[in-house]
Amino acid sequence: MSTATLVRAHTKAQVLEQLRIPISVISSTLFPTLALVFFVLPQQAVTSNPIASLIAVAQLALFGVMSSFLFNYGIGVAEDRANPWSSYVRTLPAGAVPPTAARALTAMLFAFFSLIPVMLAGMFTTSALEAFTTGALSWWRVPAAMLVWLACGLPFLFLGLLIGYLCTSKVAIAVTQVVFFPLAFGGGLMLPPELFSSGLNSLSLFLPTRAARDLAVTVFAGQPLSPSAIPCLLAWTLVLGALAVWANRRDQGRRFR
Repeated sequence: MSTATLVRAHTKAQVLEQLRIPISVISSTLFPTLALVFFVLPQQAVTSNPIASLIAVAQLALFGVMSSFLFNYGIGVAEDRANPWSSYVRTLPAGAVPPTAARALTAMLFAFFSLIPVMLAGMFTTSALEAFTTGALSWWRVPAAMLVWLACGLPFLFLGLLIGYLCTSKVAIAVTQVVFFPLAFGGGLMLPPELFSSGLNSLSLFLPTRAARDLAVTVFAGQPLSPSAIPCLLAWTLVLGALAVWANRRDQGRRFR
């Protein structure tokens, strides 16, 4: 069988596995939208300003993608390593590429689903839509932002893989939570970086979440892009990608050779 056929088969299996637990899918899909409802809508100063509303939507959309990738991999991979069936699948001659690619496609699919409600809620419950209807911003930014959100999730996907291959399932839950919230806060996904102190803002510029946030806000809301955002994001993606590959090979070598 070709690699593409194997990837499709693994993707179908993993999507069906996710859909067998509807509450998990629903909660992960609505999580960023609920954050928008509880933390953004009560702030009249934000919802009445189209650009501020777009920035809030961009941050929470990235928050949802990050949580989907990090928890799906950090906890999901660790649980799979403890699952006898998953261990058996890893011994098959198909190799590591099809199941890994399938997990990435599955995570991106459900992350995409989480973007739709937060986008609609942001557009119709705040003044964000005015930025496009008045001609201040072009409509191409909407689909471009969705692609950027998914692409900016890559370093967190690799970070989740690293945690999943190095930790047991119980440890992975704790480590993922401990890593997730400081990264989200420090990257400006919960609180705009404009409210940070100078020291915290300087530290924030070195985080992948801040780089991803700045890029998403630039594409979606038309704000200036920090010169360090793209190099920082690429550097984190390469480093975490290399560490994820190392962790995968380490786990494969210890358990199956």
